[in-house]
Amino acid sequence: MADTAKYARLELRRGLRRQEAAAYIGVSPNTFERLVNDGRMPKAKRIYSRLVWDRYELDSAFEMLESGDDEANPVDHIDRI
Repeated sequence: MADTAKYARLELRRGLRRQEAAAYIGVSPNTFERLVNDGRMPKAKRIYSRLVWDRYELDSAFEMLESGDDEANPVDHIDRI
């Protein structure tokens, strides 16, 4: 319950720290860092010494990610009894 409340508060803020931005899009901080490095997620904005990701930019980048629909799902090929 505490985690749910914590992440619900993220939607009220526009700027998110790295761990929060990762949680916002549903990945680990390491995966988020890889997505930023390969250009699939936006770079952070620097506010004094803090790096902050714009939630609206995250939303736009998330919309541009490829859908998993094109990948073969091995379960789809199992014969049903």
